[in-house]
Amino acid sequence: LSICGKLCYAIGGAPNEVAGSAAAFFLQIYLLDIAHITPFHASLVLFIGKASGAITDPVAGFFISKSRWTKIGRLMPWMLACTPFTVVSYFFMWYLPPFVSGRVAWYLVFYSLFQALTTLFQVPYSALTMFLSTDQKERDSATAYRMTMEVLGTLIGAALQGQIVASAHVSHHCTVNSSLNTTDSWHDTPSFADPSDAMSHQAKVYMVAAGVIGGVYLLGIVILFLGVKEKDDPYALSSDRAIPFCKGLTLTMKHGPYVKLTASFLLISTAVQLEQSNFVLFCTHAAGLRNHFQYLVVTILVSAAVSIPFWQKFLQQFGKKCAACGISWMIPFAVMLVTIPNLILAYFVAFVSGLSIAASLLLPWSMLPDVVDDFRLKNPHRKGHETIFYSSYVFFTKMSAGIGLGISAAGLEFTGYKPGICRQPNDVILTLKILIGAVPAILILLGLFILLFYPITEESRKETKLALQVLR
Repeated sequence: LSICGKLCYAIGGAPNEVAGSAAAFFLQIYLLDIAHITPFHASLVLFIGKASGAITDPVAGFFISKSRWTKIGRLMPWMLACTPFTVVSYFFMWYLPPFVSGRVAWYLVFYSLFQALTTLFQVPYSALTMFLSTDQKERDSATAYRMTMEVLGTLIGAALQGQIVASAHVSHHCTVNSSLNTTDSWHDTPSFADPSDAMSHQAKVYMVAAGVIGGVYLLGIVILFLGVKEKDDPYALSSDRAIPFCKGLTLTMKHGPYVKLTASFLLISTAVQLEQSNFVLFCTHAAGLRNHFQYLVVTILVSAAVSIPFWQKFLQQFGKKCAACGISWMIPFAVMLVTIPNLILAYFVAFVSGLSIAASLLLPWSMLPDVVDDFRLKNPHRKGHETIFYSSYVFFTKMSAGIGLGISAAGLEFTGYKPGICRQPNDVILTLKILIGAVPAILILLGLFILLFYPITEESRKETKLALQVLR
């Protein structure tokens, strides 16, 4: 693979991360403080939206596995077709409608539609890794390029969104009248615009950010289409038959390495999603860092972006399972931030968290092709299983993240979160600390424990590579 080809492949996936990052960091606080819907309804929007994206994964895998080869490939047409609709749904996801009573339904529809459409892009895009090269090192290299660009995309999304919408969350009511910041101040009048004002400053800046990120989407798909050539299954014989989707899904669920990998990283990805979705709320309401949250988010993502090449070298040198230890680095520092909310410590925690997030992003997508190769070796005369693996993996991680986000937003409702006020009740602050510190720590430790039983080692990878060369 040429460097240009790897870069074009990597850039093609970045817009999904740009939009996903903006939604992960800012959608919950947007729904609560700008759209003024209750935390319970926000939890419904987040959970059902994620669930709709998760349900779309196996459906997309089924139809893609049935697709015929075209002049531009079998996967590329799906990515081209869904992008314009994704841009439209993303914009309306951040639009504040002039009516109040139907806002929950509005955001539920467009967030669910956005999640479903991004799935229709993500499944063929991630499976495309298997059709770039037959060489494991080349695929790992392409995955490292992809993860670097996706983390940069996450950085760009959070930075763009954070800088554009920062003014929507800065309240003179809270900064000037500091005497109101008492435990009883949650009875104060809301410090933000009337929710019925669809053209308020807060609503406008969110729409501007959505328009900018929509333009990034269109640029990314053009680069992907022009710079990447999809190759047909290099191991398949003309006599090989495509594996039926339902049978392939059953075989996938019985494949030991895949089950252990998926179980491990669905817990880890849920922990990362909880950190992302609650971080801005935690900085704003629990840590007294209201004016620094956008810079802390950028610090996390810059750290993650620059550390991807380090993790790629590390896993080549010491193995992929060994590199997973880096995911646990964020645990002690996150606990320190919760117990000692200091500004300097917050930036240090943000830097270390970025290192851990980079490892959690790179490893599953680097290990999944090894699982697919292992399955191919044990089922030598079947083809079309790649999209089944990738779609079902994304299904499980999205579903677990949706459940986690729904529960966290419902927890804020239960403890009395009030939108647009200077200081939340003590129960809300305690809940945010638990969601940032204790819950992710437990999930990460459980995920790493399961990963200990993952059977594919560096030695078995080399044996599989040699066996597949013989098969070819």
